[in-house]
Amino acid sequence: MGIEKLSRKTEIELTNMCLICDGSKVLVQEKAGTNGLVFPGGHVEEDESLLESVIREMKEETGLTIENPIACGFKDWIQEDGTRYLVLLYKTDKFSGELKSSEEGRVFWVDRSDLDSVNLIWNMKELLEIFDSDRYSEFFFKIKNGKYKGELLG
Repeated sequence: MGIEKLSRKTEIELTNMCLICDGSKVLVQEKAGTNGLVFPGGHVEEDESLLESVIREMKEETGLTIENPIACGFKDWIQEDGTRYLVLLYKTDKFSGELKSSEEGRVFWVDRSDLDSVNLIWNMKELLEIFDSDRYSEFFFKIKNGKYKGELLG
């Protein structure tokens, strides 16, 4: 009788998010179906590199063609069904094109000094810690006592 080997494979939903900066301003999105602001992002498609996915998503959701997006960390959580949901975090200040909103939501620039007074949702303030410093690289969620609890890790 052999020892049963545990599988190390897990189902993962891969997504991305990008902080696009223009001097003292950052691009935010009023995501459709929510009551708040996020940084634009979306899903990685089949046969697409992670880098290609963030460039495509920014074009689709903002109208901008970004260049040289730098990976700076990730948001990671285990959903109730056991699927791991991974958001790859990128940032850039190099882009071209004309800003335009999409069906995903309205996009517009906000001055960084105003970020504390706008309605950022989905742990955007914690993600700014990852975007803006080398102190943290991951925002990890797990369920504790029936509730999601998030923690910045570095």
